[in-house]
Amino acid sequence: MEGAAAGAAGFAAVLALIALRVPVGIAMGLVGAAGYGLVYGFGTLGFVLGRAPFDAVFPVSLAVVPLFVMMGVFAGHGGLSRSLYALVSSFLGHLRGGLAMATVGASALFGAVCGSSIATAATIGRIALPEMRRHRYHERLATASVAAGGTLGVMIPPSILLVIYGLMTENPIRDLFVAGVLPGVLGALLYMAAVRWVAWRDPQAGPAAERQRWSARLARLREVWQVVILFALVLGGMYLGWFSPTEAAAVGAFGAIALAALGGRLDRARLRAGALETASTTAMIFLVLVGAAIFNFFLDATGLPQAMIGYVREAGHSPWTVMLALCVFYVALGCFMDSLSMILLTLGTVYPLVRALGFDPVWFGVLLVTLAEIGMITPPVGMNLFVLQAVGGVRLEVIARGILPFVGADLVRVGLLLVFPAIALWLPGRA
Repeated sequence: MEGAAAGAAGFAAVLALIALRVPVGIAMGLVGAAGYGLVYGFGTLGFVLGRAPFDAVFPVSLAVVPLFVMMGVFAGHGGLSRSLYALVSSFLGHLRGGLAMATVGASALFGAVCGSSIATAATIGRIALPEMRRHRYHERLATASVAAGGTLGVMIPPSILLVIYGLMTENPIRDLFVAGVLPGVLGALLYMAAVRWVAWRDPQAGPAAERQRWSARLARLREVWQVVILFALVLGGMYLGWFSPTEAAAVGAFGAIALAALGGRLDRARLRAGALETASTTAMIFLVLVGAAIFNFFLDATGLPQAMIGYVREAGHSPWTVMLALCVFYVALGCFMDSLSMILLTLGTVYPLVRALGFDPVWFGVLLVTLAEIGMITPPVGMNLFVLQAVGGVRLEVIARGILPFVGADLVRVGLLLVFPAIALWLPGRA
């Protein structure tokens, strides 16, 4: 077996290993190494195994990954999530479904200092679920709002997925972050609309809570000044050209640690737990990066990306037909893989095709992360569903039934991004 057929067989082999619960980074590394050796001989495999992992982790720009991870971890340990939820619920809690809407809003705001879907869902879930249960919210709506709101953590900057996409495709991280702001806000509004629709259909699913006085709302607003400063400093500094992405990540990580210390929430145990969580998360990401580098080396050698480009050109499909097919492909793939693995597995093949068809790479990065978000909440392998199962102690099928309106909201957002690319490209064009 040679050429593009070998590349396609390798892709299928990786999916098969993932189905057998082999870790994604290891699956991609094993298939990439074995495939290259079988097709091109094991004599040169040592060169590939020496070069590909080194190239994957060597760039200094990768320092942005552990720094943004650290920023999110210590923002959670610093209690910012609780203050954010209290603020948004004070404004929205008196509406039907208001506490679920507040969950979405707090997730969006926490995503501005976190960058991880799983971390956002787990952190906000521990705060929001007890409050919604106290007000007799249906479990379907309560858990689904947390799971869906958590996905905003990987769209609203700083986003780990946008960082990885930028590094893998050599697109400016600053432009990707700025491009993610409006789609992230749109996602939050559409999720809130989904909550309102559920509450309209069944008022008992999300009973209204008591209305807060304006004095209480202003008091809550004063409690979140740290988040405003941290977000403005990190994203505004990059937007205005004060910092490079790596410098902004360092400022954000230091700021999150400093705010936790000033708030009296950084004892030795939390500092140790935060450092270990940062290290383990970074190690997981880098393992997948190494596996993806070996696998993509194999794919490049087989010529699969070039064969796909040639096939599309010869078939005469319009670029938008191909893009719609890619959207369907990613939604289906997201049902079986986590978002980071899905992006790294396919990017080496899909990105050259997208560029050859003339699509803007920054816009496609935002669209790709949006599609990856859908995968985070679609069964059977939606990671946020499992997080809520662990945090909330709810059966998976209950969460899965409640998540359908939010998946619908995500599909509307994908449609709007396809029809109106300016949603993602307007802010970068203004910079």
